Amino acid sequence: MRSFGMSEQQVEQVWVGFRAGESLSRIGRREGLPLQRVRRYLNQHSGVRPLPSRRSTRQLTAEHREEISRGVARGESFRVIAARVGCAHTKVSREVARNGGREAYRTAAADTAAFVRARRPKASKLATSPVLRAAVEAGLGLEWSPQQISHRLRLDHPGDPVMWVSHETIYLAIYQPHRRAVKTKLHRQLRTGRLMRHPKLAAVPSGQGRLKNMTLIADRPTEVTDRVVAGH
Repeated sequence: MRSFGMSEQQVEQVWVGFRAGESLSRIGRREGLPLQRVRRYLNQHSGVRPLPSRRSTRQLTAEHREEISRGVARGESFRVIAARVGCAHTKVSREVARNGGREAYRTAAADTAAFVRARRPKASKLATSPVLRAAVEAGLGLEWSPQQISHRLRLDHPGDPVMWVSHETIYLAIYQPHRRAVKTKLHRQLRTGRLMRHPKLAAVPSGQGRLKNMTLIADRPTEVTDRVVAGH
């Protein structure tokens, strides 16, 4: 994905402003960026911020795998290795089994394979199930909302979780065509017809529609509260 010449800090501020409901022109003025550049960058992601690539703190690290490799080479049991690493012995057993067993376990290869398996995004459920994909596309063709489609599928297939899908998955499939989960340009079937997904936050007040020189109720005269004068 392109950054269109923006620095990491500018990209971060673009997403912060967009999520806060700021207009694209206001974001561009604050960051010193042309409006078209901000729009093209957000359109590239369809208004959905990509998740940063990082490793989970709950997973084994390269240092852990090095310790496992040394323990395996010494012929130690998984319980002994796990006690030294600080995790369950079943976790060590699965780690070694999925990476070639005791005879072929190597630190670098195991760490690289774990990173590849954890990469996101995974293949969408809609991309791997042609029947489910056809049902979702048919619902969009009837101009149903993703919420309606998700609810309808659960009613039509109460005992088949394979045919269940959340409305959020449908939205991501529509607004992120690189997932190749549904046909392109299906955003036209949504009621908004937007090319880009907008955050569910109120826009920053611009002052439009507000009365000028308005007297607040809190500033009313004391005699109004006392109701001494007839008519108050």
